[in-house]
Amino acid sequence: MTDSPQKSYLDLNHSKFDTGRYDRIGIPEAVYAPGKTPTQCKEIVTNLLATTQQPVIVTRANEPQKELLTKLSPTCVAGTTLTWAHSVCDYRQGVIIISGGTADQSVVEECELSLMAMGVEVKVFNDVGVAGIQRLIDVLPEISNNSVVIAIAGMEASLPTVLAGLIGNPIIAIPTSTGYGASLEGVTASLSILSSCSPGINLMGIDNGYGAACAAIRILGLSDE
Repeated sequence: MTDSPQKSYLDLNHSKFDTGRYDRIGIPEAVYAPGKTPTQCKEIVTNLLATTQQPVIVTRANEPQKELLTKLSPTCVAGTTLTWAHSVCDYRQGVIIISGGTADQSVVEECELSLMAMGVEVKVFNDVGVAGIQRLIDVLPEISNNSVVIAIAGMEASLPTVLAGLIGNPIIAIPTSTGYGASLEGVTASLSILSSCSPGINLMGIDNGYGAACAAIRILGLSDE
């Protein structure tokens, strides 16, 4: 079953996918793979590609889902994220993603591919956590003043706080569920960012790379007007 002209969603019985969101706010609904069968994921993507002119993003896909979805020739695949039908890059400003460690890579990939699918230029600096702060200092000259910065960190998530004290860019922080005993699967990182002494940090949910990409798009949309 395909979408009717009267509907702004794609009704596939098992899913009602919001196809009108991209026209309303410039951000497509992502296909959140958990809870869906591989066949359901494939059916959603196939119908979106056939009936819309918008980017298609699948997040948190497991191996059976990825195996079936890769047969649809995705534009990009990284980790648990797959994308198709990328928008043409039309934002004057870009996004810089900075991660504290390689354990945060799956969140980096979800964020990066979501931004790329929505037509944003992205630059990534991995594994520059503040425990070896010279690594972060070394990349500061490469951070454009006109970029939104997404800082991804687990443990106590001090990376966003340090960045916010050094640069004036809009900063979106993603706490991750990585860390030792007292990290509480990202709760400690979230509370640390909420308690930051550096003002103006925007906090996302734990491991929410797609959500951070959407927040960045909203900021970029305002700056382009």
